[in-house]
Amino acid sequence: MNKVAEITAFFWVMKICATTLGETAGDLLSMTMNVGYAVSSMILFGFFLGTLALQLLSKRFHPVIYWSVILTTSTAGTTMSDYMDRTLGLGYATGSLILITCLLIVLAIWHFSEKTLSVSNIKTVKVELFYWVAILFSNTLGTALGDFLADDSGLGFLGSATLIGGIISLITLASYITQLNRVMLFWIAFVLTRPFGATFGDLLTKPLEKGGLGFGTIGSSIILTFILVACVIHVSLADKTTYKN
Repeated sequence: MNKVAEITAFFWVMKICATTLGETAGDLLSMTMNVGYAVSSMILFGFFLGTLALQLLSKRFHPVIYWSVILTTSTAGTTMSDYMDRTLGLGYATGSLILITCLLIVLAIWHFSEKTLSVSNIKTVKVELFYWVAILFSNTLGTALGDFLADDSGLGFLGSATLIGGIISLITLASYITQLNRVMLFWIAFVLTRPFGATFGDLLTKPLEKGGLGFGTIGSSIILTFILVACVIHVSLADKTTYKN
């Protein structure tokens, strides 16, 4: 039985919500609570390992566990990216290049080992580990790429979110009207939804004078948590009905 979520329109809504929450929650711990990027990364990476262990031990798809792992990859990815880019002084461009390289290496090893990168048939521990490592790198990359677009490119938070949202829309359109490989389109969209969530999270949290909406990390995290929890409850109820049938 497949242990990961089915790829539907609802999946992408939850993915963007989870990655946006990961951005605001990661900033809440590292910046608002002043824990720091290094310590926050260790704490959140520990949460990721805990949720991943539960996911690997489960025998079937559990929406709560699955989306908990997605969320912890996003929160850990936020602080790890910030640690690389800011504390280590690599900068957004260099950090993005390193993470893109790491992600491509993981995907290449996965494809060489399994002859596929399909996410619709995740049934073994080996394939699932490839899947989650790729997701961790893609979500970490998203923060660096989102920050690069918002800060260094001159587009700002709204401009970056609009640009990435437009590209995601084109990928969605391509999946309907072209014969392009669906697995390739999935991974491109998966990577891009992370910087979209990152820039959208910055848009929500940053003050008005910096181009944001001024909700702050606490307010934005609370709003996004309610939305994500409601979505997970909906998916869980639907999954129970399907599983019984």
